[in-house]
Amino acid sequence: MDAFVEKPKRREAEQQSDIVRPDRQKAEEAVRTLIAYAGDDPNREGLLDTPKRVVDSYEEFFSGYHESAHDVLSRTFDEVGGYDDIVMLRDIEVNSHCEHHMIPFIGKAHVAYFPTDRVVGISKLARVVDVFAHRLQTQETMTAQITETIDDVLKPKGVAVMIEAVHQCMSLRGVKKPDVATITTQFTGIFKEDPAQQARFMTLVSSGK
Repeated sequence: MDAFVEKPKRREAEQQSDIVRPDRQKAEEAVRTLIAYAGDDPNREGLLDTPKRVVDSYEEFFSGYHESAHDVLSRTFDEVGGYDDIVMLRDIEVNSHCEHHMIPFIGKAHVAYFPTDRVVGISKLARVVDVFAHRLQTQETMTAQITETIDDVLKPKGVAVMIEAVHQCMSLRGVKKPDVATITTQFTGIFKEDPAQQARFMTLVSSGK
């Protein structure tokens, strides 16, 4: 199988290059300020290392700002043995943070594409989801970003993406309605133009429940 590596047209990480990132000391001081704002003493024993732990966790939660989803998909293969049908990953775990409250939303992503003359390693589709999930997000934006990236890089006959997630900003605060799933979808190409292909995708998603 021959590999093809394409230089991405755009890089999401580079789009963040104009943002001035505070150093770690300032980030930890900001956490201490929030602890005091919450009503506790940041200097008490149990909270002394909390700023460090929070900043460490932010490095992991928001690692997607330092990655490019286009780069993830840049290595493709053109030998598919005559395969001409849907490639789909179902139930990809999604852990992201709402950009409005910086509170997690957790769920599953279902991603499919209809290849033309090349395919990508299936793990790369899950990595694309992770890149965008590990940023401050709205579910609607993330769904569109995943779809557009796969469509732009692989140039398939079509892309279909569905995300189902429970938003803790709705479960733990505000209206306080736990376990309410938000569902978003985005389709391009054959999945948008052909109702039968869109129905196939939805059937494949539901068959895993």
